[in-house]
Amino acid sequence: MERWDEVVVITGASSGVGRATAEALARKGCTLLLAARRGDELVDVARRCRESGARDAIAVPTDVADTEAVERLARRAEEAFGRIDVWVNCAAVAAFGPLAEVPPDIFRRIIETNVLGCVNGARAALRTMSPRGSGTVINFSSAVAPAPVPYNTAYVLSKAAIRSFGATLRQELRLAGRRGVHVCTVIPASLDTPFFTVAGNYSGRKAFPIAPVYTAERAARTVLSLVRGPRREAFVGPAAGALDVLSRVSPGLLERLLGPLTDRAQLSRRESAPRSAGSVQHPFPADAVDADDSGRGGAVDGGWHGRRRTALRRAAAGTSVTAAAVLAAWGVSSSRGGRGRAGP
Repeated sequence: MERWDEVVVITGASSGVGRATAEALARKGCTLLLAARRGDELVDVARRCRESGARDAIAVPTDVADTEAVERLARRAEEAFGRIDVWVNCAAVAAFGPLAEVPPDIFRRIIETNVLGCVNGARAALRTMSPRGSGTVINFSSAVAPAPVPYNTAYVLSKAAIRSFGATLRQELRLAGRRGVHVCTVIPASLDTPFFTVAGNYSGRKAFPIAPVYTAERAARTVLSLVRGPRREAFVGPAAGALDVLSRVSPGLLERLLGPLTDRAQLSRRESAPRSAGSVQHPFPADAVDADDSGRGGAVDGGWHGRRRTALRRAAAGTSVTAAAVLAAWGVSSSRGGRGRAGP
């Protein structure tokens, strides 16, 4: 099997997509710097990555909202391995609930972690990549960036900002002549991770992913494809690409569809949830989010696959997206036809 030589920094590496990405890159033989707030879990991830084939894997407990901590992470990589080839910004937190119910300090912390954490990571990475003239920064946005949903305002705002952030960085690098330095934005649909278990919740209703739900490993494979062939944006799952198209073709229709869909499919009407900040301010203990029954002791998935509930939601979501696409296409076609008839 081909061995890769990249030195990769991954934030949010203790669970979910970050962990799945670390494991996938370890199997390729990469050298890994793994960052997250949960130090004990991170050490275990690093050990498992070394056992899976990583040339080396170092755990560096880091709060990405802390600029100095992220700079220390970058220096650790440079001191240990002399360079950073790829930086993957995966760390993210969220809190469900109407805007008026989410405390201001929780809202602020989400923006700091998701947006400033991404900015801190990119700044640290580009500081070492730009002089070398090569490297790749991979930022995780979300399908809610082009297709906003209610009851998760800070998260939606942060993911839209990350997508725009990638566009501005690409322009700056192009203007500076740094064509060997790439900034990629990953835009996934719902992913099967512990995200919904550890998110804050001020809605009073248990949160679920909106189907279709894709695996964290699928997102990790997208990251691997960007390491080998960088491109400006990459969607994870057809639903993410479809939502992006609909957001441009018929944004008003998409808003009208997503509001009720989120209210019915993402927040339970039967299962309540206690008011909680979740992992926004402080990380959950590993055993509180360990949904993996495969014996690895990890928290890559959130246990949302293989259930009848998910299958039903997948069918409902697929029907909604298809209907939206048909209606949007019909609307565009009709309006164009109308303009043609009314032309000079």
